[in-house]
Amino acid sequence: MPAGKTGTSGARVVASRKQAPVFVLGCPRSGTTVLYHMLLSAGGFAVYRSESNVFNLLAPRFGGMRSAGDRQDLMDCWLKSMLFRVSGLKAAEIEAKIMDECRSGGDFLRIVMEAVARMQGVARWADCTPGHLLYMEEIKRQIPNALFIHIIRDGRDVALSYVKQGWSHPLPWDRHEQLGVAGLYWEWVVRKGREQGRRLGADYREVSFEELNANPRETLARLGLFIDHDLDYDRIQRTGIGSVSEPNSSFADEAEGTFNPVARWKTKMSQEQIDAFDELIGDFLRELGYTPGSESKPRTSLRVARLRATYLAMFEAKHWLRINTPLGRFVRLESLEIEPLSVNR
Repeated sequence: MPAGKTGTSGARVVASRKQAPVFVLGCPRSGTTVLYHMLLSAGGFAVYRSESNVFNLLAPRFGGMRSAGDRQDLMDCWLKSMLFRVSGLKAAEIEAKIMDECRSGGDFLRIVMEAVARMQGVARWADCTPGHLLYMEEIKRQIPNALFIHIIRDGRDVALSYVKQGWSHPLPWDRHEQLGVAGLYWEWVVRKGREQGRRLGADYREVSFEELNANPRETLARLGLFIDHDLDYDRIQRTGIGSVSEPNSSFADEAEGTFNPVARWKTKMSQEQIDAFDELIGDFLRELGYTPGSESKPRTSLRVARLRATYLAMFEAKHWLRINTPLGRFVRLESLEIEPLSVNR
């Protein structure tokens, strides 16, 4: 019986750690994709080259997938999306299985990924959806043998990437605070992830993006022990799936030339920006062990107090509304790349 599947008796079977699904998580632009591709390059995992977006997008949008009507609406959408196309599965077969067996987001993800793993002849699967960092406890309830790797990157480099991608959206009167608002979002997400991780105990592990870059062989060896999988660095380099061989960088000029994704902020930020960022996020950077960019410990100003009070509360409220109210029904699905034409089922 596949890992974590519910048998005819209704009891959930939890397989060994060697077969457990692995969730690679983190604030977006923190290195989740490259770490996920390292796992795939190691062999033994189902190769699925996309974020699943099950808990952060699909489950809220389709009523937790509990009713037949919600599951049918889900399939009408999902079968037209990139998420289905990259699976390699047959539409009619997976639709029938979802309609018959799925009762939650965890069921949906497990059914789909186990089908992909069987098709590829491998024993386990992994998921790489950064937004799932905020749903780890829910994932654990629905997929009891799940293991979680939280990759953490210097918030200054994450904020730079956010601004480069156009993902930082301060309120109109704070339009000059793009870096700071991106940094606050990074802090909020990472804190939320670490809080949940502490409650998950031995099934949660943190890894530094900077350490992965500086000492990949040793870092992967430690992660391999955690997930009970051979993460042989030489094999990973030879296979080179996705961003292992083709860096997924926001800074195209570096990807084409000398590529160094660590401490990019030292050359991309002005000293004024560094000081302002450190004043706003510096305490959390220090908590995570990052060296401050300012020589002196920053003071708490009215700017810092206002921005932190405004945006941390706003991030928390938006997340609460999504998971506790019908607002989740109205989440936008553009990231799924829905095809305009129906598929041949």
